[in-house]
Amino acid sequence: MAALQKSLDKRSALVDATIALVNNNGFHAAPMSKIAKMANVSPATIYLYFENKQDLVNQVYLEVKEKYTEYAFETYTAQMDIQQGFELIWHRIANFKLKQTKEALFLAQCDNTPMIDEPSRNEGIKHLQPLLDLWERGKHQGIIKPISPYLLYAYTINPISFLMVMQQRGVFQMEENQIKEAYRAAWDSIRV
Repeated sequence: MAALQKSLDKRSALVDATIALVNNNGFHAAPMSKIAKMANVSPATIYLYFENKQDLVNQVYLEVKEKYTEYAFETYTAQMDIQQGFELIWHRIANFKLKQTKEALFLAQCDNTPMIDEPSRNEGIKHLQPLLDLWERGKHQGIIKPISPYLLYAYTINPISFLMVMQQRGVFQMEENQIKEAYRAAWDSIRV
C-alpha cells in the first residue's frame, strides 16, 4: 500500500511540475529534465508513467480538463431552464478560473498551442458536452442565437480567461460586481 501511495505521489508531483513549468515558461521551455527535477524524481521515472513528453502533456491536459468540467457541471441538471442552467455553469466556470488559477492558466495555455494532439482535444471537448447540449436546447427553443458553439464559447467563456489573466497581472480585480457584469455581458451576447 505504501508503494502504491509513493507511486501516486510521484505521478502527482510530475503533473504539478508540468503545470507549473508550462504556466511559467511555456511548453517548449519545459523539457522532461526540468519537469523531473522540479518533481524531485529521476528523469527515467517520468517514463514509468508517460510514454514521452507528448503523452505527458496530453494526459495532464485531460486530467485538468476533467477536474475543471466536473466542477463546472457538479450542480447542473439538464432539467434546468436555459438561462438558469447557463448562469449556474457560467458562474461555476468563473469561480474555477478565478480560484484554481494554476489549472485554469494551464488550460488556457493548452487552448493556444499545437502541443495538444487532436485526439486529446476531441476528448477534452467531450467533457464540455453538458454545456454544448444546453446551448443546442437553447437554440431549438429560440432562446440562444443559432450560431456555432465555438462562437458561443468565444463570447461567453473565453472572456473569463482574459479577466483571470488580468487579475493575475494585478491590473484588474474581479469583485462580485464585475463578476455579475461579466455574466450579464456573456448572457446578452448569446441570447436572442
